Amino acid sequence: VQLQASGGGLVQAGGSLKLSCLASGRTFSSYVMGWFRQAPGKEREFVATISWGGGSTYYVDSVKGRFTISRDNAKNTVYLQMNNLKPEDTAVYYCATGRSPRTSVVELAHSGVDYWGKGTQVTVSS
Repeated sequence: VQLQASGGGLVQAGGSLKLSCLASGRTFSSYVMGWFRQAPGKEREFVATISWGGGSTYYVDSVKGRFTISRDNAKNTVYLQMNNLKPEDTAVYYCATGRSPRTSVVELAHSGVDYWGKGTQVTVSS
């Protein structure tokens, strides 16, 4: 499984960015996908996960109402729309998925990651 994230960059506080993650190597539409991030000096944390069909999503409290995860199974791509960005959102963002199609959105968020993509840097200036 290969995961390629893109779309990061430098943005001012209050601005927006949209991250994309292109997946390959297996049937994309069968698996939960997620976004995680790691800020300097901090542990990696989950940001958002989405079910195989897109009908179920799960977010960390700090991004609720600002970030939206979505997916396009025809394009093997998962997205993270980030609005009203804050300096504390500065981090390297990673997309990830699990090995099993039975992994839930909550399981992927907390313990179920088996595959990580290379990250994309998001920097929010104040």
